[in-house]
Amino acid sequence: MRVLYRNKSEQHELTVYDTKKLYGEKGRFRVLEFSNAAVQGAMDLDEPARMVLEYPRAMVHLMELNHPEFEKVFVVGHGIGTLPTYLSDCQVKVAELDAEVAELSRTFFGYEGSPVLIGDGRELLGQEPSGIYDYIIVDAFTATGTPEHLISSDFFALVKDKLDKKGAVLLNVFGHVGNDRLVSAIYTTLQAHFAYTHAFALPTETADEVQNRILMGSHHAIEFQIPHMAGFVEQEPEEGYIIVDPD
Repeated sequence: MRVLYRNKSEQHELTVYDTKKLYGEKGRFRVLEFSNAAVQGAMDLDEPARMVLEYPRAMVHLMELNHPEFEKVFVVGHGIGTLPTYLSDCQVKVAELDAEVAELSRTFFGYEGSPVLIGDGRELLGQEPSGIYDYIIVDAFTATGTPEHLISSDFFALVKDKLDKKGAVLLNVFGHVGNDRLVSAIYTTLQAHFAYTHAFALPTETADEVQNRILMGSHHAIEFQIPHMAGFVEQEPEEGYIIVDPD
């Protein structure tokens, strides 16, 4: 591993490094890591346009299958800009709390997509007109996980207001294998606002690993094709509590 950049910003411990092996795959990769060695983005230096991580590939499949003509997307959480780059033919707005993350995406990963709005994603989404987005994507993390104000009942009510009649929200979240209390709560809170929901998980090798999940809420039935889900499989979280904003 060759470290290219390391710094502690106001939001994260940030590391950019090159490696010849990532998740068992050999090659030449450049990685953005946040606190606790959490990989937030990875680029194949030999094939920069390829989506290396599984979750953006699965999200793109869900988006293209369920709303093939989608045009307007709001993304909360930028990382290295994998999804905004892929969606460059669409009208995309990107919100990123950490200005340094946005700068690293340009400097080390060649990001040239839609301009990145620096600020809190919920506040920036709140400034948008009602009913204009086909998709809203939540892919934001701190050292403790997804910020609570981006998974609360009030936030999902805001998301629902900003989506059009065919719209849907997708979240990239993490939790312990099996019944993770927080993931169950996020899913139950999502169900309170959307008629159709679905959860997918990326299988793990051991029972003590943290598991990557994709949660989706929609105004219409959700379609998917497992061979195109980049390894994600269906998962039904247990009933949880409703997450509310703190007083």
